[in-house]
Amino acid sequence: MGPIDGHNITQLCEALEGAKMVNAPVLLHINTVKGKGYDFAEKSPSEFHGISKFNINTGEPVYGGTNFSAEFGDFLCDIASKDKRICAITAAMSLGTGLEKFRKQFPDRFYDVGIAEEHAVTFSSGLARGGMVPVFAVYSTFLQRCYDQLVHDGAMQHLHMIIAVDRAGFVGEDGIS
Repeated sequence: MGPIDGHNITQLCEALEGAKMVNAPVLLHINTVKGKGYDFAEKSPSEFHGISKFNINTGEPVYGGTNFSAEFGDFLCDIASKDKRICAITAAMSLGTGLEKFRKQFPDRFYDVGIAEEHAVTFSSGLARGGMVPVFAVYSTFLQRCYDQLVHDGAMQHLHMIIAVDRAGFVGEDGIS
């Protein structure tokens, strides 16, 4: 059934009621827009992926100091400026993992593979095999998807690749994932 406007409550309720009447498995195709109704979020959805405190009038984040991801991004940019083999890989999380600065500073050595963590590890392996030093920055909860690739495409090949694990422990406002 659908597609259905997930922001239209009437249409959504009608679709759910209709689905209850079907005596078989039902697939509802529901479209939503991240941050719908809040201009700043609609214009920059990646900046509002996992939100913490922000100024509601400007959309700007309210920082209480530095954080692990920002420090990691700065450090990676520093070493990449000294070693042309360093490249960065993300699975659609350049802001969250602190790689946004790297993306801007070294666009030819930055790779966003989309929501494909397993591919990111295998891609890192290929880059390492070619002489690069790939750094794959990933949230810990999504790294679980890559265990086979880590073992078979990385460790067993004795490749020099770095897996930078973020959000492994107390993560505050980001929540458990």
